[in-house]
Amino acid sequence: MNRLTRFLPLFILFAFVGAVAWRLSSPADEKIQSKMIGRAVPAFTLASAVPGKPGLSSKDLASGSPRMVNVFASWCVPCIAEAPLLAELKARGVAIDAIAVRDRPEDVAQFLAERGDPFMRIGADPESRAQLALGSSGVPETFIIDGKGVIRYQHMGPIEPGDVSALIKQWEEAR
Repeated sequence: MNRLTRFLPLFILFAFVGAVAWRLSSPADEKIQSKMIGRAVPAFTLASAVPGKPGLSSKDLASGSPRMVNVFASWCVPCIAEAPLLAELKARGVAIDAIAVRDRPEDVAQFLAERGDPFMRIGADPESRAQLALGSSGVPETFIIDGKGVIRYQHMGPIEPGDVSALIKQWEEAR
């Protein structure tokens, strides 16, 4: 057995450790964007999530003016944290609709009573079909839809104070 053959396993180990260290030092992009950005909102019709508030359909999102659609749930802790920022967006003139995912009407009503209601329409999505059709992977997520019903922007995770101006900018660009 020659000298190179004896050290071959050691060279392979070093190459493997080097490759792993390189990938860990520069991981792939962790943000998974919806493949629906730039495409029309898929057809859906959702019943109202709470009494006295209209439901939501894809036709409502092609009304000629941009819309923000917030995918949320009453049981979602980050959704609670973003509620005041949604109220701020509404106060600044942003038209917001919502999709309540896997939720009960009484829980959604209680959430809105305690946290405020910035939504014009709230559709109930008990089986997450509309959520998944939009390309949403969880709650909360927010989409900006232009007046023609085309998805222009997706914000994954809760809206934080630093995100408000960027969301307003995206909403204005969707006009």
